[in-house]
Amino acid sequence: MTSTAEPPVYETLLWEVSDDGVLTLTLDRPEALNAFTVTMARELEDAFRRVNDDDSVAAVVVTGSGRAFCAGMDLSREGNVFGLDESLAPTLDDMRERLDAPEVADGVRDTGGRVVLAIYDCTKPVIAAINGPAVGIGATMTLPMDVRLASTSARIGFVFGRLGIVPEACSSWFLPRLVGISRALEWTYSADVLTPEEALDGGLLRSVVEPEALLDTAYGLARRFVEGRSRVATALTRQMMWRNSAQPHPLEAHRVDSLAMWWTSVHDGREGVAAFRGKRAPEFTSAASRDLPEWLPWD
Repeated sequence: MTSTAEPPVYETLLWEVSDDGVLTLTLDRPEALNAFTVTMARELEDAFRRVNDDDSVAAVVVTGSGRAFCAGMDLSREGNVFGLDESLAPTLDDMRERLDAPEVADGVRDTGGRVVLAIYDCTKPVIAAINGPAVGIGATMTLPMDVRLASTSARIGFVFGRLGIVPEACSSWFLPRLVGISRALEWTYSADVLTPEEALDGGLLRSVVEPEALLDTAYGLARRFVEGRSRVATALTRQMMWRNSAQPHPLEAHRVDSLAMWWTSVHDGREGVAAFRGKRAPEFTSAASRDLPEWLPWD
């Protein structure tokens, strides 16, 4: 595996890629319980966009330094703590027609939303290893990740109601899909901080493990996702699941399934069939950075 660039250096994140292609992306403000800042938002967005072009990365595990995953937005900054421009008067038309205009992009758009949209667009499997408190954006940033694991010391809360604000980071799209509309509303109305067992029972978590086993469990799962797998087929599978689950009719999924099946069958699929017939391990050579079809994304 080769990287397309030197490993990035961030102020709020640690980037470390193992020999088997698992990137550990660590939120790294332990003195502030990894509280979310505008800088962290920009760096997370950059990291997940960078992942798509880095062929040394097969999967991503996201965790936190110290005893927290992410304690939510850092509320200590002066002015608007969310980094928004209070001199503006944005409208829905602005959000539809001028989303990337500088004053809207920098002064109106939810920073957490920009992060989760980058995660949504990621072409690699993403696993959250929630090692401690994860509240507010600390909880919602995990929703577009494919699997969430938590340690027994984790606590998870959609606590926006306590601050008089609304759930952000596209969580009104993701959370009901993961846990159902009734539970999503209960959790956001009540703004309770959930134990890992409550989050597991609600379907938000895959499993709860002891703190010392958390990263090894996440790494083991990541390797199961990528070893002996086509990078292109994996990328397409991730995008098909996230995007097609929101389509209004299965026919729309059929259109994409058909194109994706054709594409993979004439590329890595040939090696996969040959390996199956030869009773050997496949040797896939595709790279998500260069071999995805031009029709991705399709929405």
